[in-house]
Amino acid sequence: MNRAIDPITFAVVKNAMDSIVDEVAYTVLRTARSEIVKDVMDYSAAICDRHGQMIAQAKTIALHLGAIPEAMAEVRKRYGDALAPGDAVIVNDPYQGGMHLPDIFMFVPFFYREELEGFCVVICHHTDVGGRVPGSNASDSTEVYQEGLRIPVVKLYERGTVNDIMERVIAQNVRVPDRVLGDLRAQYAASQVGVRELTALFDRYGRDDARRYFAELLDYAERLTREEIRRWPKGTFHFEDFIDDDGLSPEPIPIRVALTVHEDRVSVDYTGSSPQVRAAINSTLSYTKSCTYLSVRCALKGDVPNNAGVFRCIEVHVPEGTVLNPIEPAAVAARALTGYRVFDAMLGALAQVVPDRIPAAGEGGNTVVCLSGKKDDGSSYIIVDMICGAWGGRPGSDGIEAITNASQNLSNTPVETLEAQHPVRVEAYELEPDSCGAGRYRGGLGIRRSYRVLADDVLLQLRADRMKFQPYGLQGGLPAKSASNRLQHDGETTELASKVGMRIARGSVVTHTQPGGGGFGDPLLRPAQEIERDVWDHKLSADFVRRHYRAVVDPASGRLDAARTQALRAGTAD
Repeated sequence: MNRAIDPITFAVVKNAMDSIVDEVAYTVLRTARSEIVKDVMDYSAAICDRHGQMIAQAKTIALHLGAIPEAMAEVRKRYGDALAPGDAVIVNDPYQGGMHLPDIFMFVPFFYREELEGFCVVICHHTDVGGRVPGSNASDSTEVYQEGLRIPVVKLYERGTVNDIMERVIAQNVRVPDRVLGDLRAQYAASQVGVRELTALFDRYGRDDARRYFAELLDYAERLTREEIRRWPKGTFHFEDFIDDDGLSPEPIPIRVALTVHEDRVSVDYTGSSPQVRAAINSTLSYTKSCTYLSVRCALKGDVPNNAGVFRCIEVHVPEGTVLNPIEPAAVAARALTGYRVFDAMLGALAQVVPDRIPAAGEGGNTVVCLSGKKDDGSSYIIVDMICGAWGGRPGSDGIEAITNASQNLSNTPVETLEAQHPVRVEAYELEPDSCGAGRYRGGLGIRRSYRVLADDVLLQLRADRMKFQPYGLQGGLPAKSASNRLQHDGETTELASKVGMRIARGSVVTHTQPGGGGFGDPLLRPAQEIERDVWDHKLSADFVRRHYRAVVDPASGRLDAARTQALRAGTAD
């Protein structure tokens, strides 16, 4: 550490920045209007220094934050020195640093005594930004122009005054303007909290010391990252995973990773991944980079600060014209699915580098269920529900259940919220028995969620995956069960594809069942008492235990029958 840096003051400033950015995030949570933000928590917050480098991030959507450098570069290119206190710059264009159109970035500059010193950044997934379908998140769009309102880098607020023209343009192009404008105002209000607290920090330490400690935060993260990478085995590690299809073509979509560990840095090459596809699951370059940064960060020890210093140690190469770096005007609305598979593929490669830190694959990312239409009173509604499921088995522990994917920090929407505000009844919200991958440490169970629609002519949009390619296991662990989608109406049940856009009638029941997480380690090494506990808790059936653990459970007592288990494993059972 630089001798001019006092380690105690450094720790205080570091913790202060974490507290400030979390307060920004909590303010969004308290003031947002839509369920997707205040209940699902699909938003993020960060603070950047005067050069636009991210120095602190909140405990929010980690996959958003690695995209900030690309978007920040566009903001600085567009406005340069033409920013003032009270300004707020927004952008959602995927080809100007954004990710997909529902995610609107807001950059609020922080000035201290009339000099730019940083930025508060808040990104929210908005319920709707126009386009051909409600929710603006369809996987079957074929070009970005269908997906909604593209907002270039533009000021929404100028010196504290809202840009009335821009606000009216937004309101005119979205289906639920009260929610969209309400969430934008929440982003601005939260950013003002960040500006207030940063001002107090600069008042306490002064401009020069604050700048010095901000720079040290980045250097510190970089040093820790490089020191850790030096201890990793050197070489190139390959992994491949697949998306089932894009919904318009049955062809699988490969994601191929070549992770090279150098002396004190890593490089990641996605050459060989699928060309860009017609449907809207293409991932923008900024998002692919973000997924890559996050994956490497997850393999590091927990005491490395979450800032752009980590990014300095990671080089990313993504060929243009691929599903991970599409050429405009490729559709990208459902790009999160591809990001999840990038995360899975990266962890598969990292498991060869640091096997004691990497879990088996989780459920494959959240599933998006969008239901929209008119209520009986004629008013519009849009449900954008993101179902979060399970982690894979981990070194030393089973996978966690009913929790956000490890690459996100989302939450399942409370049933009461869905039912109170929309014409829908949730008839099942439960764990799916036997959905995990078996292992010494089994994966978490997936979630089953059923929706009965209580309105006419409802548009259903489903974006799921992992029906053809199950979540993988590691170290001898087994893959998890596949996902499924079902539609019930008038006593008939129809199996649906993973990606669906269709009209359904009143009374129809839509059921999505997620896969669980993959298993970790040899299933035959799982202790008897842990198998018995899972059977007792109705998480695993006797049949599952027999097939995957080669163990026999007594149906009367729920106990493992040691003699019959031994015979089964020896191949002498009846």
